[in-house]
Amino acid sequence: MSGDAFKQRFVLDTSLFVTEEIRREDESLEDAVLRLLELIAHARLNLGISCYVPPTIHDELTTMLEARDVDDEVYSKLNTWVVRKHPDRYEVSIPANVVYSFVDEMSDRVDRGLRVSEEAVRRAEETNGHEPLEDHEYKTEIDDVISDLREKYRSAMRTGVLDSREDFDLLILARELEAGVVTEDRGIIAWTEDFGLRYIRGREFPDLLEQYLATVDPAEKRTLD
Repeated sequence: MSGDAFKQRFVLDTSLFVTEEIRREDESLEDAVLRLLELIAHARLNLGISCYVPPTIHDELTTMLEARDVDDEVYSKLNTWVVRKHPDRYEVSIPANVVYSFVDEMSDRVDRGLRVSEEAVRRAEETNGHEPLEDHEYKTEIDDVISDLREKYRSAMRTGVLDSREDFDLLILARELEAGVVTEDRGIIAWTEDFGLRYIRGREFPDLLEQYLATVDPAEKRTLD
């Protein structure tokens, strides 16, 4: 089968590279990322499959990789085989319904955030204030309320919503290129439907590339194992 049948584009999210789901047993993050980039390289050379990231995603990813102290080889392969491209924010159109849904969603989340805050205030009123917790030498009941508030507020306001430039750039670039989105982020997956985009879970992407390569050349998959 001709490799032309597989030629397509993917826009990659940071979550693809850092999820433990792409790791084999006892494989480090660095080894998993290197193996993924090798697959991307083979797919580019043999099938014409192109992988992209917006610069905002690239910066976010490299910051995370630096924190994990990966080898310079990772950055070299990343910069060689994954194309950095700014999304064309001025030319790419977004359906009015997407904006309408976003405004409606944020209005609902503000209400949820307020309810979480109100519950925290009521809990704080019922506590002994600055008395330390029984199982903690320094943390007070008020500290515990604040910590719980932060977690619940973050969940109410951010989980499943388009809440960063990185996420927005990812979707806009994928729409511009008519590319598939590769991510483990549930919020981004939810928005691909509104943007009319196809997606694949990050954990499935290495196997997808292997299957594509094996169909073109069955020996290719064996060389990558």
